[in-house]
Amino acid sequence: MGLILVVLLLALVFGGLGFVYPILWIVALVLLVGWIFGFSRSRGHARAT
Repeated sequence: MGLILVVLLLALVFGGLGFVYPILWIVALVLLVGWIFGFSRSRGHARAT
C-alpha cells in the first residue's frame, strides 16, 4: 500500500513540474497508469468463498 502512495505522489510531483519541463508530463502519465494498475491489482486479492 505504501508503494502505491509513493507512485501517486511521484505522479503528482512530475505533473506539477510538467509546466516547466514538458517531458515530465509523459513521466507523470506513465506513473499514474502504473498507480491505477497497482491499485486495481491490490483490490483484486480478496477471494469470494
